[in-house]
Amino acid sequence: MTEHTHAETTSPLTVVVSRRVKKGQEAEFEKLSSQMTERASAFPGYLGAAMFRPSSADDPEYRIVFKFRDRDTLTAWEESAERAELLEQIESLLVQPSEREVTSGIVTWFTLPGQNPVTPPPKWKMTIVSWLALYPAVTLVFVLFGDLLASVPLLLRTLIVTVVVMLLMTYVLMPRMTRWFSFWLFPKNKGQSR
Repeated sequence: MTEHTHAETTSPLTVVVSRRVKKGQEAEFEKLSSQMTERASAFPGYLGAAMFRPSSADDPEYRIVFKFRDRDTLTAWEESAERAELLEQIESLLVQPSEREVTSGIVTWFTLPGQNPVTPPPKWKMTIVSWLALYPAVTLVFVLFGDLLASVPLLLRTLIVTVVVMLLMTYVLMPRMTRWFSFWLFPKNKGQSR
């Protein structure tokens, strides 16, 4: 039993798929990818998906990120005939086979465009960078809205603060923090070459 097995069985899983598409096949690839997402959305446990297009014409890499409730629902989708049928067509449009990485928890905050598959930084580094974003975000919410929130019942106040902070963390702060601290989170001295 690996150290990730229990967590991946019981918590939401994010799958990041990297696909490099042959020139001229982009429209067909995007059409098939949309069909794949439609089919996945009909499966129990599906929590959403997003497609990130190539950042430049020189790098034809797409990133598809999708999430399932737990390991069992993800496995049911990945072993389905509905997926296999489209996957065969998608793979024929690629320069090389798809690369796939499964992550859980806050690891998905720590991704950089063009870095696939996602290799998460050490947990202690993720914790420090998350805290560096979280502390000012929570402080700002209380500075701006503290007086208004004081009159709101505790459970509702906590709900409002956590929703606002999580949206800020996911869509505003963590993408920036990951870029700003990329030199430390993803050091280049791993003997990798592009």
